[in-house]
Amino acid sequence: MRSPLDRLRHALSFEIIALLLVVPLAALLMGLPMQDMGVVGVVSATLATLWNMVYNWLFDHALRRLTGTTRKTPRIRILHAMLFEGGLLLVLMPFIAWYLQISLIAAFLLDAGLAGFYLFYAFGFNWAYDRLFPLPEWQKTPA
Repeated sequence: MRSPLDRLRHALSFEIIALLLVVPLAALLMGLPMQDMGVVGVVSATLATLWNMVYNWLFDHALRRLTGTTRKTPRIRILHAMLFEGGLLLVLMPFIAWYLQISLIAAFLLDAGLAGFYLFYAFGFNWAYDRLFPLPEWQKTPA
């Protein structure tokens, strides 16, 4: 299992890289001011970082209990990313609607678009992170 410091490195690097990609892109695509998307992005990233650390800890414990390892197959990675984004969507939607002064439906659409980006981003980032920082326990099981 990953240490608390490793989980913090993972969560922070995930959010910083994502912010650098998503804030300018979302502002451009949505026609919103960069500073508004920046605020939404930073608040969302802060909440997502906290959720990331808790969610990954819970997911790894459940995965180890169910399978005996924390090693993730491609199918498990897809489930992992979808559950993460679904939970985050429920948390972020009310904030986005309030801050941008838009309807919940518009906030849902914006958040769903961001979740779509993050779904693919999370899959790729986590796969890369696990390859860059593999756990010793994974050496005992075949890929």
